[in-house]
Amino acid sequence: MSLYIPKDYKNLLGSTEQTEKAIKAVKDMFQLNLSAQLALLRVTAPMMVLSGTGINDDLNGVERPVRFPVKSMGDRQAEVVHSLAKWKRLKLAELGIAPGRGIYTDMNALRPDEDLDNIHSIYVDQWDWEKVIRKEDRTLDFLKKTVRRIYEAVKVTENKLYVEFPQLVPELPEEIFFIHAEQLRRLYPGLTPKERENAVVKEHKAVFIIGIGCRLEDGTVHDGRAADYDDWSTPNSDGFHGLNGDILLWNHVLDSAFEISSMGIRVDESALKRQLAERGQEEKAGLYFHRRLLEGSLPYTIGGGIGQSRLCMYLLRKAHIGEIQSSIWPEPMREACKQAGIDLV
Repeated sequence: MSLYIPKDYKNLLGSTEQTEKAIKAVKDMFQLNLSAQLALLRVTAPMMVLSGTGINDDLNGVERPVRFPVKSMGDRQAEVVHSLAKWKRLKLAELGIAPGRGIYTDMNALRPDEDLDNIHSIYVDQWDWEKVIRKEDRTLDFLKKTVRRIYEAVKVTENKLYVEFPQLVPELPEEIFFIHAEQLRRLYPGLTPKERENAVVKEHKAVFIIGIGCRLEDGTVHDGRAADYDDWSTPNSDGFHGLNGDILLWNHVLDSAFEISSMGIRVDESALKRQLAERGQEEKAGLYFHRRLLEGSLPYTIGGGIGQSRLCMYLLRKAHIGEIQSSIWPEPMREACKQAGIDLV
């Protein structure tokens, strides 16, 4: 357990009732703004998928999914989703969505291997989105254009929230800053990846770090990313590798960089083969999702997840994600939060 208690923390919304109203306002406004910016249709999504299909998100490859037998299917194993990174691409193929349009959904996941702290919970809720693109759109310029649209949706939500709740003064800068993970490593060679994030985001306030998962020049990776959804290995127009990344904002309440989204252009056939080989996971090529992709029956896409509780936490200036969502917390954490005026749901 890790917990950061901000000095002189104050709940700007005053009461649990006002917080609940503000949470609803953020969620209602942001999903409308996001769908308008990216031309997305809302769809219904599963909370669980069958094991052994390759559809579930492996995240960093070490997290264990919650598994259970399904009695009516001969005790076949199912598992609660980690995210819907691959399911969405299958759904787009099923719906026959044309390039330029996409889908979004409310994704609810369980990640019991999370280390619980101010921003990490067993329960994960996010807007999972995916959009069909053309092969020629698989470029760094297209990725940046999409990031700017998502950032605009966040800024519009922040400004509208200020109208309803004047104590929540807007903080976001006009533009989001782009930097590749290798550029960041060169800029701060003596710092850890997390320390680099803090340094660059504290300076620019809103940053998109490109190439999460790709191998850097010193042999390390900035952060983990599964081999079979984001494309972190394709050479890009800036002379580095990767067509994916993370959106981070400066959280003055926690005095740290604050990730709200992981996203990217998804792997095509060659990138999937290359990344599976680099991770020593070639056997996955025989799974249902991977076979579909390699045979060319899935569309080219860009997509990602945007944390619902994370975004609410940032915009409402909260110190702990448990002020936004109801989850399970260690008793020492609950007690410490209570003493500091941090009201966990």
